[in-house]
Amino acid sequence: MDLKANSKAGFVTLIGRPNVGKSTLMNTLVGQKIAITSNKPQTTRNRIQTVYTDERGQIVFLDTPGIIKAKNKLGDYMVKVTKSVMEEVDLLLWLVEASTHIGQSDRSIAEQLKGARLPVILVINKEDLAKGPMMLEVIDAYRKLGDFDEIVPVSALKGTNKEELLSVIFKYLPYGVPFYDEDTVTDQPERQIVSEIIREKALKCLDEEIPHGIAVIIETMKEKERLTEIEATIICEKDSHKGIIIGKQGSMLKKIGSTARYEIEKLLEKQVNLRLWVRVKKDWRDSDTLIRNFGYREI
Repeated sequence: MDLKANSKAGFVTLIGRPNVGKSTLMNTLVGQKIAITSNKPQTTRNRIQTVYTDERGQIVFLDTPGIIKAKNKLGDYMVKVTKSVMEEVDLLLWLVEASTHIGQSDRSIAEQLKGARLPVILVINKEDLAKGPMMLEVIDAYRKLGDFDEIVPVSALKGTNKEELLSVIFKYLPYGVPFYDEDTVTDQPERQIVSEIIREKALKCLDEEIPHGIAVIIETMKEKERLTEIEATIICEKDSHKGIIIGKQGSMLKKIGSTARYEIEKLLEKQVNLRLWVRVKKDWRDSDTLIRNFGYREI
């Protein structure tokens, strides 16, 4: 792909309250599963950087944790990540749901955005839930909270209006050369993506049985000609959680492993032998050392 001399390149971040669909939208825009998704809030903990390139130029997306009120040191870290990203991008995408009811979290975000010195695009997710006149009501409700450079309804899950949103993003990016090769889709190493896939499958399999106090460490990842051998440890905060994660006769751990292995094999495009272990690290989310050890980088 030969980028034009007048191509554009810039950084864009997705912000919004937890569980509004930021990671799903980013995966849809780049056309590949990078960030993990879950029906639970606060799934994204680190800053995840993905890249979209076409003949118009290059967009570097920075996905961030949902804007939350910190309850522990991991929460402090997530808030710090979000604030740092908002200060270093060319464009903000604020993702909200298609509802005329605007909660306190979204009103708080709107207040923060009033001081933004860069373009802000309001992206209304789940547009299929608010057709015709109702969507106009949703747009009108949010317009009362602030001035937005553009408003684009989308469906992050179905990909509706994906191309329109990409066009709007390129409209506001500066002219410049690409930051990455055109084949690059993320700055995340494979080990990090694999650990996040395992964490995602654990969250989905465990449903409401344990809180978000789990992390995943890749102990070993050995590449062979037709096989990748992976050993990983799921970290939890309580002994009772360990029993739930393992399940009766190891049934839950086997379920997590089989669903994770399927997606990891698609990512690596080869057979995977995945072995999972479970370890308790009490109150790890309040330990600066353990937070760093588990891959949450300093900002």
